Amino acid sequence: DIDHGKAPGLDHRSAKRLKRGQIKIEDSLDLHGCNQHEAQSLLTSFIASSQNAGKRCVLIITGKGQITKGSGVLRTNVPGWLNQSPNRAKVLSFTYALPKDGGTGALYVLLRRQRQ
Repeated sequence: DIDHGKAPGLDHRSAKRLKRGQIKIEDSLDLHGCNQHEAQSLLTSFIASSQNAGKRCVLIITGKGQITKGSGVLRTNVPGWLNQSPNRAKVLSFTYALPKDGGTGALYVLLRRQRQ
């Protein structure tokens, strides 16, 4: 499984660039206002369509959730969904975004290149 900033098979330089927000974000998905079922469905179709379009780095905005209730449901579940089939085969790495892109309420996701 991959975790925030840890990806087996990703070279150190690319992992560092992703973590520093130095890879161009080619598309984004905002999951604010979605329930878990809708969010998981949207995430799966977004990852597939982004990879099919040849995109390499995307931004997934989960939101931080309500501070008084702890961490948000989507913020907690999205990393798990990225590790589940069919997303896992398409995702190379992910990490929290920089504050300018949403901080811990968003993820940079590096997609695998689609083989021809």
